[in-house]
This record gives sequence, structure tokens and C-alpha cells, in this order.
Amino acid sequence: MPTRFFSNFRMLTSQQRHAFNAAFLGWSLDAFDYFLLVFCVSAIAADFHTRASAVAEALFLTLAFRPVGAFLFGVLADKFGRRPVLMLNIACYSVCELSCAFAPSLHALLILRALFGIAMGGEWGVGAALAFETLPKEGRGFFSGLLQEGYAVGYLMAAAAYAVFYKPFTHMTVMGHIVGWRGLFVVGAIPALLVLYIGLKVEESPVWRAGHSRGAKPAMSLAKGIRQYALTFIFVVLLMTGFNGFSHGTQDLYPTFLEKDHGFSSALTGGVAIIYTIGALLGGVIFGSLSERFGRKHAIIAATLLALPVIPLFAFGQSLYTLAAGAFLMQFMVQGAWGVVPAYLTELSPGPVRATFPGLAYQLGNLLASRNAVLQAKAAEHYGSYSIVLAFTVVIGAIYLAVVTAFGKEAKGAEMTAE
Repeated sequence: MPTRFFSNFRMLTSQQRHAFNAAFLGWSLDAFDYFLLVFCVSAIAADFHTRASAVAEALFLTLAFRPVGAFLFGVLADKFGRRPVLMLNIACYSVCELSCAFAPSLHALLILRALFGIAMGGEWGVGAALAFETLPKEGRGFFSGLLQEGYAVGYLMAAAAYAVFYKPFTHMTVMGHIVGWRGLFVVGAIPALLVLYIGLKVEESPVWRAGHSRGAKPAMSLAKGIRQYALTFIFVVLLMTGFNGFSHGTQDLYPTFLEKDHGFSSALTGGVAIIYTIGALLGGVIFGSLSERFGRKHAIIAATLLALPVIPLFAFGQSLYTLAAGAFLMQFMVQGAWGVVPAYLTELSPGPVRATFPGLAYQLGNLLASRNAVLQAKAAEHYGSYSIVLAFTVVIGAIYLAVVTAFGKEAKGAEMTAE
């Protein structure tokens, strides 16, 4: 695997490496900003004197407003280019994240997280279009797995920040060793620096440039693109509903589960999160690479079904080591399936609306699954435990994904053109 990793990168040109780096870092830091809130649910609830389920509404609003961002930023990227819109997108979500540190009330925080969701929703589609229109067709599955695991890297960064810096107080001491939840959101503004890198090092997508240089229309009408590819669009929305329910259902409230059901400290919770995020990283790259050999659909189905035998360790383990092992294996499978997604969705999408079509379908699926964390939190509060809720989430998510994927079209190796 290490030899394969370096050989895939050696075959890239400087332009291709910078484009991939921009998409990967943009997605990683986007996820970092999102998951900081996931780790701070209990602390924010205590600060605002409310229940965890009330704070989980912020997670719902972030996910629910992501389709708006996918549409707005996607349309802009199809018209004006991937590179400038990606820069604008990253700047927007960084400003929103910083603003959350100064939220005077839960109501204000909810509004800010909705705005963050709009900015967050645009990044995936624009970044994936820039990357896969620039990268060679060979090794696309490997780079798909690696790109999608930028999300796991973001989770890992959030877990590390929470484990190392967080202590249960709310005022900001950013320059010191320890910060509260508000200080963590200040740290979350770091992605703004990525705009400088993109401006200095990254070139526009050659596919987008070629389409515009020969006098083609800036973009197919999104409505026309959806009508022309209606069945594909509906399939992707249904697929991404399952994917988002599967991943957020196993990630978003797992730190809360460890703290509430097992009494883990913030440091111990962050440590377990680091372990299962490493599993996610490995799963995404491995299954993404396997999809080059066995096809996108087969890799997704295999990864999702292999999550089922892990449920006893993941949801019902009683010791630190059992839970850590279960969480590692669960995220290996969950993010293994996710590792195929960037290449699969980009290959399925029509060229003129490639920055909008997959991102909008992805985020509409996100919208349909966006109440997941709130429903999980309320169910756990009702039953007094997160274990059963997490177990049912995995069963439903894995079976649903396997069935929906089976009805999809295989598109491995599709050419990236502006047509």
C-alpha cells in the first residue's frame, strides 16, 4: 500500500497535485469545522442550560442548509470556474465558523450554523469537480478514496483538538494551552489560510477551460441537466440519503455516547475518536482502490454489508478496548464505502453541470437525512441509552445502501469532458 500510494502521486504533474491538494484540504478543513460542534454538544448544552437534543438542532440545520450552498456555489463554479468559487467558498465557511465563537445564545448559534451549512454545502461539489477534471483517469478510485477521507482527516483534527485543548469552561484562551468550546471555534477559522494557497498555486480545471475557450455556453441549464438525467439524479439523491444517514448516524453522537453511557472524559473520548478516524482513513483509501479493480458498486456494497457484524463491538462493547476496536472497524467499513463516492458521483454527472449536479444531489440526500442526530438524541434520552439507537442505525443504513446501490449504473473509467 505505501508503494502504491507514492507511485500514484509520482505520476501526477505539479498542476494535478496542487488541484488535488486544494480539494483535499478544503474538504478536510470543512469537516474539521463541522465536527468541532459534534465534540462540543455536551459543553454547549451545559453553557446554555439546555438538553443535548436542543444543541443537536444545530447539526440538523447545518446539514439541512447544505443543499442551498451546493446549488449556489455549484452554479457559480459552472459559470465562472472551479478555482475562484472554491476560494470564495472556503472564505465563507471560515468566517461563519469564527462567528460561532461569539454566539450569545443558543438561538444565535443555530442561525450561524445554518449559514455555515450553506457555505459547507458548496465545497464538496466544487472541489471534486476541480480535482477529477484535472486528475488522470488512471488511479481515479485511489484518489477518490483519498479525497473523501479528507472528511475523516477533518474529524481526526477535531478529535485531536478536543482531546488536547478542551477543558470544561467557555471563555476563550486561544493563545494559551487550554481553550473552551468557544476557543475551539476560533481555531476553526484556520481554513481561511487555504485561500492563499489556492490563489498562488492552483490552476483552473483544464476541462472547464477547454469548454469555455471554444465558445461553448458557460453551463447547461441545471433544470435541463436534471431533466435529461432525471433517473440518475433521483438515484444519486436516494444513494446519498443512505450514505449521509449511515455516516452521520455512526459518527455525530458517538462522542456523546461515550461520555453519557460510559462516563469517558473528554481526553478519553477524543482518544477513541482518533483511533476510529484512523480506521476511516484506511477504509476509504483501501475500498477506493479496490473499486478500480472490482467496480464502484461492488466496493460500496461489500463495505456496507461488512459493517453489520461489527455492531456488537461498536454499540454494545463494555470496555475501552472493545469500544475502540468496534469503532475502528465500523468507521473502516462506513468510510470505506464513502471512499468510492467522489469518483462514482463525478463519473455519473454530465460535464456542463459537473460542479452542481453531484454536489446538489449529494446535499439533497443530506437534507433528507439531516434530522438523524436529533432523532437519535431524543430516542436515546427516551430509552436512557445510545447503544440500541446506534445499533438500529447501522442495520437500517447498511441494508438500505446495499439495496439502492445494486440498482445503480456502473460508471468506472468514464471520460471527463465538458460535453
